[in-house]
Order: sequence, then C-alpha cells, then structure tokens
Amino acid sequence: MRRYRVRHRTEYRYGAPVTNGHTIAHLVPRSAPGQRVDARDVVADPVPDHVAEHRDGFGNVVTILGVEQPHERLAVTATSEVTVEPPPEELHGAHGLRWEDAARLLDTARSPEDLLARALRLDSPLVAASPSFAAFAAPSFPPGRPLDEAVQALSAQLHTELSFDPGFTDVSTPIELVLEARRGVCQDFAHVAIGCLRSLGLAARYVSGYLETRPPPGQPKLVGADASHAWCAVYAPGAGWLAFDPTNDQVPPHDHVTVAWGRDYADVAPVRGVVFGPATVQELVVAVDVERLDT
Repeated sequence: MRRYRVRHRTEYRYGAPVTNGHTIAHLVPRSAPGQRVDARDVVADPVPDHVAEHRDGFGNVVTILGVEQPHERLAVTATSEVTVEPPPEELHGAHGLRWEDAARLLDTARSPEDLLARALRLDSPLVAASPSFAAFAAPSFPPGRPLDEAVQALSAQLHTELSFDPGFTDVSTPIELVLEARRGVCQDFAHVAIGCLRSLGLAARYVSGYLETRPPPGQPKLVGADASHAWCAVYAPGAGWLAFDPTNDQVPPHDHVTVAWGRDYADVAPVRGVVFGPATVQELVVAVDVERLDT
C-alpha cells in the first residue's frame, strides 16, 4: 500500500476584470480498482457563487464552479489523499488471449462493461483510427500474439521511437502530426497508443492522473514542480482493463494516482471553462505536488 497527498493548483490571471466565469474541473481522484480516496477537497478563490458536483458517464467526479461577480483572477486548488495498491503484474484472465480474439469477442459481448468498452473503440474528438496508426503498431501486433505481450511491445515501441519534447505540441496539435514527427508529451504518447489500438479494432481509453516523481540524489523536491500525467488502457473481454504508461514504458503503471478516464483528453481536462468580459490577455499558472505519506 502507498499513500499520497496530491495538491493541484490552477490559477487564471486576467489582464482586465471579467464579469463572470464558469469552470468544469476533473481534479478529484476517482475510486478505481486498487485505489481508495481517503480525503478530498476543492476550493476556489474568489469563493464561487455556485458549486455543484456530479459523476459523468464514465464515473469520474466532475466539479462545476460559477463565479458571477467581477474578478481579475481565479485560483482552483484540489487537495486529495489517496491509498494505492501495487498493480498485479498481469491481468487475470487476459494472459494468453490473442489480440485478434480480444477484438472479435468485443463484437458480441453484452455485459455493461463490454458495452461501454465497445464505445471506446470508436473515433473520439481527438483520436481517430487510421491506416497510419495500424501500420505503426503492426510490428507489435503480429497475428496470434497474446494481447498482454502485444501491449508490452507497443509500450516499448512508443517509448523508444517517440521523443519526449514538451515544446513541440499543445492540446490542439493533431496526433497525426505527433506520429509523423515522433515527438510530444505524455498526452501525445497516450493518444498515439489509443489511435494504434482503435485502428486494430481494440477498445482503448485515456487515463489522467499523477505520477510520483523523485528529485535527483541529494537534491530537494521542488514545491509545485510535479505535473499532471496521462497514460492509457486496453480492454480484454472477460478480464477487464490493462493499463500501461508508454511515456515511461510501464506495463502496468507504478506510482500512479488515477483521477479520471474517458475517450481522450477532451473528456477529462483538469480545468476548462468560459469567462465573460472584455477581450484581454490571460495567463495560466499550474502547480502540482505529489507527496508520499508512508515514507
């Protein structure tokens, strides 16, 4: 068991006062296999006039904030404590299942989880299946290969062939360009992996959350220097979801705290919203801390 305290602070600074604003946030970790949420809190400054919370169709916690008064800044801070169990090294029931059979079985599966998974092999706003993704994944998915082995190979292939480059992309960069340039950030690694899997007829979902980071030996941990992270998962009918982190080539991921999952980043953006007021510049500042509590 590992316990973490996560603090995620997002601040918007406006060049001129805005009259009101509405924010949708995915900042509260969700209950998930191997993860328990022990405490959580979301606060905003200025204090919102309206606050609501619900769970979306994927079971993620969604926080809605409405500030209906003039303000020059908005800071949203989420603090959570989470207990995480080490993930199993293999997904029970998936070992030996050929990847083609995983795709074929999903055609006729009828359980609630199967039906939801079928929707996750369709194109989504930011990830569409294409021959280029299928061709890229082909070396990792030869005929007859077990799904878990193929996923391990795809994770290693992405980790090796794509370079981590935080200056190359933003949230609007098409994943086709990421694949062509072979560079991007964790969000891009996850999107390319999902594109590969869906192009082969498999169900795949995007996972957002946090990764425990450690400073170099002898160096202090910098406050606010952590960041949101992204990885993905593939569905094995009859067994469940096999998660993997292609950015770090971890199958399954370790030291990860799950916040939300969906079709792609657009479903689980940490903070997004709209403000009303004069046209003005806007500055975004994000600080994340992931603290281990059981060391």
